[in-house]
Amino acid sequence: MDKDGKYEITNTGKKCTYNGRAGKCFGKAMTELCLAAAALFMVSPVLFLVTGSLMGDGEAKAYLGPVLFDAEGFATWRLLPRYPTLRNVVGLLLDSPEFFTMFWNTMKLSTATIVGQLVFAVPGAWGLARYEFPGRKLIYKLYVILMLLPFQVVMLPEYLVLDRLGLIDTLAAIVLPAVFSTFSVFLMYRFFTEIPEEIICAARVDGAGELQICVWIGLPLGASGIFSALFLQFLECCSMIEQPVAFLKEKTAWPLALYLPEIDASQVGLAFTASLAALLAPLLLFWMGKDYLEAGITAAALKE
Repeated sequence: MDKDGKYEITNTGKKCTYNGRAGKCFGKAMTELCLAAAALFMVSPVLFLVTGSLMGDGEAKAYLGPVLFDAEGFATWRLLPRYPTLRNVVGLLLDSPEFFTMFWNTMKLSTATIVGQLVFAVPGAWGLARYEFPGRKLIYKLYVILMLLPFQVVMLPEYLVLDRLGLIDTLAAIVLPAVFSTFSVFLMYRFFTEIPEEIICAARVDGAGELQICVWIGLPLGASGIFSALFLQFLECCSMIEQPVAFLKEKTAWPLALYLPEIDASQVGLAFTASLAALLAPLLLFWMGKDYLEAGITAAALKE
């Protein structure tokens, strides 16, 4: 072919390359735009709480009157309050002692549950995952069945046992069943089974005992699964409603999840502020261990 022909073919190829790059850039931009919109939609409840906590009761009632007080019209909202104020924050911190009582009840409940699961759930999951013994598969299936049962099914047996032990109306009535949660064992078990057997055999050859293998090999390699299970259990403890209502009679022992329903509809701003404050502990824990949590959830999703 002559030079003109060669030039024409090369030029066409360049045009195709440019068009392909433009298409990829456009597709990437659209994908990022869709993801940004989805992320904004997901965090919109938090933004809603932040805005509401900075509003006065009068302004919040004006926007939410059709929902809270059967007023005429439609509920509206603003991204920024027209008259921002810290009155709700001051009222929650200085004039709401019951909030702090329930907040510390939640922290004690969550901390005791997590410590208890470290003591019982981690060794239980390790034993199911790494040792062969009669009835092992049956026990694992029983754990799965118990994990699927809702609280309403086991509420009466738990109440009878706790009442016989004299634990009703104490935080131990909530902690004791949560410590032996089957979900945490199930999640940790999946991670412990993925540890290569060669590493454990090599440790045994070097003279390591079973406890040393669990502590120095099992815990570091299964850290993502352990943290994921404990974090999800912490969130469950922070959002418990049915268990405290069933097992706790005195309001002084109630967790924070039962504080919000006690707020009157006229205290809209206080409700927003209390809801936002209840998010601080889970957000702080997530920020401290987000790498472990993301790795744990990703690995759990890829397991068969």
